[in-house]
Amino acid sequence: MNSLDWHPLIRMLRALDLPTDDYVVFGSGPLLAHGLRTQLGDLDIVARGTAWHRLAAMSPPAPAPSGHGQMVRLQIEAADQWLPGFDTAHLIATAEHHNGIPFAPLAEVVRSKRHTARPKDHRDLALIDAATQP
Repeated sequence: MNSLDWHPLIRMLRALDLPTDDYVVFGSGPLLAHGLRTQLGDLDIVARGTAWHRLAAMSPPAPAPSGHGQMVRLQIEAADQWLPGFDTAHLIATAEHHNGIPFAPLAEVVRSKRHTARPKDHRDLALIDAATQP
């Protein structure tokens, strides 16, 4: 078992067997990959192409809460776009692979969480800051 497979959401993601060149784990998920969090209420991914079509076949897409793009909600929340200013193709192309799963780089997570600035985002930013301080 890979080191991330202990987490039920990672096991759920693996079971979907999505092509890794068509999605990236974003939101707080990259903090799990870096060992900064162990608990996640859901797993956010940005998907395109085959990955998006498979997910959309499982649950009808609805408008994303951000008002930007569509979202499919399972316990994995899949969006076809992230917030304005985040390019899906770029996010996928710059993904860091941990145990075969593409995760957004922490720099992109920081940029996203500064944009949304919710209380949970501030907590995640503090975790990232503490881990990246010399």
